[in-house]
Amino acid sequence: MARRLSYSARYKHPAEVLYRAQSTRKYWDDMMAGFQMISPHCSVESFTADETGIRVILKQTIGRDQLPSIAQTVLMRDMVITREESFGPFDPDNTKGTYAASIPAGPGSLNGWQELFPTETGCTIRRTSEVKDFVPFVNGKLEQLMLVNLVDLYRAEAEYAADWVTKNL
Repeated sequence: MARRLSYSARYKHPAEVLYRAQSTRKYWDDMMAGFQMISPHCSVESFTADETGIRVILKQTIGRDQLPSIAQTVLMRDMVITREESFGPFDPDNTKGTYAASIPAGPGSLNGWQELFPTETGCTIRRTSEVKDFVPFVNGKLEQLMLVNLVDLYRAEAEYAADWVTKNL
């Protein structure tokens, strides 16, 4: 059974400014450089921004010894996460996109959709994630762990985005 999570990050910047930031390779390279404090092996594997929208593929390796014990029972080696994010062309009312994360021989899946829209005080990115674990007997615990970690990740990325936009645009 899959579990869902919705998370909204609110920004004081206009939607167009946040979209413009994510349309630059430097934004993603800087984010991966920040992740290197947690896991030294992370990179932007692919980046495209054009009239059709934004598409980025990120890769991050987390050492098995850094994983929670329940995850270590399932993964026998380091966890390599490939993450793909996209947004369509900028729409001043509501820009839509998707994201997914995969782990080779991993215990589950993560898929979702995101939307960027204006608010009276700036803009919001709302992400709706669906996590599914394929390991019998521990799937509920792993799914819950994945959701908790997603909230932490989304919160950190929202703080990063706000700070990056303030410093760079």
